[in-house]
Amino acid sequence: MIEKFQIQMTSFFQDRIIRVYLPQDYNEVTDRYPVLYMHDGQNVFEDEAAFGGISLGLKDYLDNERLDVIVVGIDRHASNEERVNEYCPWKNGEYSKQLLGQVDPLGGKGKAYLEFIVHELKPFIDSKYRTISDDTSIAGISLGGLISTFAACCYPHIFKRVFAMSSAFYRNQEEMENLIRNSELSSIDKFYLDCGTNEAGSNEMISKEFLASNKNIFDILKTKITNTQLEILEEAEHKYIYFKKRAPDIFSFLYPNLVLKSQ
Repeated sequence: MIEKFQIQMTSFFQDRIIRVYLPQDYNEVTDRYPVLYMHDGQNVFEDEAAFGGISLGLKDYLDNERLDVIVVGIDRHASNEERVNEYCPWKNGEYSKQLLGQVDPLGGKGKAYLEFIVHELKPFIDSKYRTISDDTSIAGISLGGLISTFAACCYPHIFKRVFAMSSAFYRNQEEMENLIRNSELSSIDKFYLDCGTNEAGSNEMISKEFLASNKNIFDILKTKITNTQLEILEEAEHKYIYFKKRAPDIFSFLYPNLVLKSQ
């Protein structure tokens, strides 16, 4: 089942909708559960609320598999520009300028967004639900992958497993590479990245650079985290019809024991 509520984001002086998936037998047992935080919450569980009309479909998947995990979807801002601002820790850099062909002034609110998750949302979730408070993962798509990686670098003792799908690292490429190099990440259990070879569709140049961006991040991460994996997906594009097909991989990588138990 999914519970939906609003919570105040103090730094942004606004409320944000949070969607929480609870295992089907949550109210019949007293078990505690690991928690997965995901960005772009409208597109996590059901198509009805999704931007573009296609979600990851995780409600049906989790119901069918009966996985013992709590998933917290944090709704994105309704404005595309504010989404970029919140999911980018820094203003867009030189690599982004080269890729986009122009200076983009957006970005820079990612740290405040992360502080909301760590200091406001997570304590609330841990108090309201039966969580395993020290078993916390984070996952995101595109810019959601960027901010998830930033979260792991800033709070590796909290976000011990990370899943970053088709990450738009290029927005903060230089800063992200430097942050990873200078972060102590030995407490992270596992880190997954994937990227399509056709992320930008007909624009071969951007698709090539998008993949190169992810490879560069992976090359640094693998020197820091033993269990780091990069999957290159032939012909996959930057669209939810492609993301949805990979949604089960989130759980088979982050929670393989839960998936095996359900089979």
